[in-house]
Amino acid sequence: MSDKRIVVPCALAGAALIALAPLSALAQAKEPVKIALVSSKSGNFAAMGVDVLNGVRFAVEEANAKGGVDGRRVIVAEGDDEGTPDAGRRVAEKLTREGHNLIIGPITSSISLAISQNLARWDAAFIGTISKADKLTTDTCSPRFVRTNHSDAMDLAMIEQWVKNVPGNNFAIVAADYVWGHDSASSFEKAVTAQGKKVSVKLLAPLGTKDYAPYIQQLKAANVDAIWVADVSGGIAFVKQAADFGLTPKTPLIGHALVSNFLINATGNAMEGVPGNVGYTPDIDTPASKAFAAAFKAKYNRLPSDTEGQAYNGAMVLFQGVKLANSVQPEAVTKALRGAQVDTLYGKMTIRAADNQLLIPNYVARVKRADGVLRPVIEQTYPASITPPASALCKM
Repeated sequence: MSDKRIVVPCALAGAALIALAPLSALAQAKEPVKIALVSSKSGNFAAMGVDVLNGVRFAVEEANAKGGVDGRRVIVAEGDDEGTPDAGRRVAEKLTREGHNLIIGPITSSISLAISQNLARWDAAFIGTISKADKLTTDTCSPRFVRTNHSDAMDLAMIEQWVKNVPGNNFAIVAADYVWGHDSASSFEKAVTAQGKKVSVKLLAPLGTKDYAPYIQQLKAANVDAIWVADVSGGIAFVKQAADFGLTPKTPLIGHALVSNFLINATGNAMEGVPGNVGYTPDIDTPASKAFAAAFKAKYNRLPSDTEGQAYNGAMVLFQGVKLANSVQPEAVTKALRGAQVDTLYGKMTIRAADNQLLIPNYVARVKRADGVLRPVIEQTYPASITPPASALCKM
């Protein structure tokens, strides 16, 4: 058999290859989107960190499967912040120095503050998806930081309305002893005292607390109507021990970031019936939320958690910043997002130009059995319009 070869002119061959090239290959022609995914793989927030990683990874895989972001492949480098500001700052700096200068993923406000203060020096940008402390968008705000989740101020505006219908007149507070816990405790106390109610016990638990027995003894002795809990890192231990020592269900729990899926899953039935604020659930009735929940369930055979939803939503916003800027340069991305309307899991929402805060609705959920599992189910929705004005302390 003779060896017959077809010779194609170079120009025609090149055109044919371009025509046949998949979108993923064409994405290589543009500078990639290089993300530093910094979150807690170890330390006090590791249980929540798993969900952050899942949410961002899912968004990246989905984007690359569709040909990338604005024709750019998304590349992720991951780092463990170990749940501490020092480790978070170090790993974020390392990744940005290596070219992954679009940061996403930190959980605690103390870590986010440590990172946000260095963004200009590192030539980086930061999309905050979990941290709530007001300082991030007040006196320490940065034009390179965009927050896509609720701030403490947004939660307080909702809490002030919600507590009007919370049963009881005498409350206790258990909060984590760091910036977010302090903000949450102050916010709740301000809200209930404005209603003529009181907080008779306020306890601050150091990060890493494992034994809550001393706190529980004080709470039982106080005989309050309900307990406000704002302690993400110690939430699992506190909820379990509160049930073991008979504090609950006699004394109801309510709280800030308490009705999170990772905490519910780890505490059996102890959380059933507990109300609290929530950043995302699959109950949010928008096309984007429904599509995300369906795609996530198709891959993992379960619905996304609150933290996974918020992390995914932040990645959505980051990708839109790249498209709007037609660039992966950090300053250009956040500049393009400032004041922009963006598609989110909550619908089309605005990033406030004064402080780079995404304005979104807020929610109160209760832990119920739905879809065959215990999870937060939204009971009340509060519109984005109740969000307080941007702080005058933010100088962008």
